[in-house]
Amino acid sequence: MNKINIGILGCGIVGTGVARILIEKSDLLQSRTNALLNLKYVADLDTQTDRGILFEQGVLISDADIVLNDPEIDIVVETIGGQTAAKALAIKALEKGKHLVTANKALIASFGNELVKTARKNNVDLAFEASTGGCMPVIKTLRESLIGNRIESITGILNGTCNYILTKMSKQGCPFEAALKEAQAKGFAEADPFLDIEGGDTAHKLAIITALAYCMNINLKDIHVEGISSITPMDIEFAEGFGHAIKLLAISKNHSDTIEARVHPAMIPLSNPLSHVDGSMNAVTITGDATGQTMLYGHGAGMMPTASAVISDIADIARNIISGASRRVPILGCREASISPIPVLPINQVEICYYIRFSAADQPGVLSKISGILGNYGISIKTVHQKGRESKGSVPVVMLTHRAKEQSVQKALTEIAGLESILDKPVVIRIEDK
Repeated sequence: MNKINIGILGCGIVGTGVARILIEKSDLLQSRTNALLNLKYVADLDTQTDRGILFEQGVLISDADIVLNDPEIDIVVETIGGQTAAKALAIKALEKGKHLVTANKALIASFGNELVKTARKNNVDLAFEASTGGCMPVIKTLRESLIGNRIESITGILNGTCNYILTKMSKQGCPFEAALKEAQAKGFAEADPFLDIEGGDTAHKLAIITALAYCMNINLKDIHVEGISSITPMDIEFAEGFGHAIKLLAISKNHSDTIEARVHPAMIPLSNPLSHVDGSMNAVTITGDATGQTMLYGHGAGMMPTASAVISDIADIARNIISGASRRVPILGCREASISPIPVLPINQVEICYYIRFSAADQPGVLSKISGILGNYGISIKTVHQKGRESKGSVPVVMLTHRAKEQSVQKALTEIAGLESILDKPVVIRIEDK
C-alpha cells in the first residue's frame, strides 16, 4: 500500500473537518486511492482546544515549520485563512517541493498568479477546489469536465450569507439589518460581515473561476463589485411583481477579446433556476458552446462540505504521486504558455437592462422630466410603475429600461438626482434575464 504523508496548517473549522475525514474515513479513502493518506501533522497555535478528534500522539503541534521542513511530508494543506501568514507558508511549502492544497479564496484570488509560477518552478501541484463553491466541484468542472467547450458565460450565487439575507427579506419581508442580525445569530454571517455583504468574498471566487474559464491570468482588481446593503423589501416586492427575484450574482461573460466580470445584486426571472436557490445554498450555471447550460448546486461553506472539497484535491494529488504524474492537469486549466492577460470590460461599457426606482415629489410633471433626461441619454423606457405614497409628499416611481449602456445610465441618474422633485438617491438594480 502506498503511503502519502499529509500535514495540515491550521485547525479551525475547515482544518478540523479535513482531519476528521482523513482519520475517520481512512479505509474508504484507501479503497478509492490505493493509498494510505496518513495525517502526520496538524499545526495550529492552539493545541489545547478539544476539536472532537482523537489525534495520535505527536500529530497536533504548534510549529508550522516542523511540517514544512519534514522531508517525508508529501502534501501540505493550508486552512489558516487570511493572506499574509497563509501566503508566506504557502510559498515556503511550494519552494520545499511540497504539493499544496488550499481552501483560501482570498489567497488564490490575490496571489494565485505568483503561487502558480512558484508551483511550476518547483514541479509540484497546487489545488484549490474548496476555494469556490464549497462542496460544488466548480474548479474540476471548468478545469477538466468542460475541457472541450468554449465557455461563454458563468453566473453564480457564491455567497451563502448574502443569499440567506435576501431569502429572509423576500420570504418574510425583513429589512436588511434584521435579516443580517439573524444570519449572524445562526452563524451564517461573521461578526464583521463586510466582506460578505459588500461582495468582496464573491469577487474572490469570480476572479478564480473566470481565469479557469477563459485561460487568463487571475485578475481580481478589475472586477466591478457591489454589495446588497442598499436592497430594500420594497425593491424585492417590485421585483416579484415583475416576475423576478433579486440575488447577489457573480457574472462572467466571454467576448473573445474582452470579458465581463462583475459582482452585484441583479434581478433574474423566476424561470431562471438560480432564482429558486434559497437560504445559505450556492449554485452556479456554466454555459459552454458544446454543452449548453450546466448547473451545480450545493453547500457553499461549512466544515464538512468544504472539507470534502479539500479531500478531493488531496486524493487527486495522491493519485498523481503514485503514478509519477505530478502536474498532470494544468493549475489554471490550460498550459502556462497559453495563459494571456485578457482585459476586463469596464462596468461603464456594459450594456444591460435596468430597474430604477425614484423617490419623487407627488406633483405634476415629475415623470416627464425623468423620462426626458433618460431619453436625452438614449435610454429607452420599457415600462413605468407608480405606487401610493411611501411618505408624506413622496411616491415611488419605478422604471424598467430596455438595454442601455451603464455609462449613459449613470450620467442620466446623476442629472435626475439633481432635480428638486427627486427626494432621495435613485436605486438601480441591473436585470439579467438572458
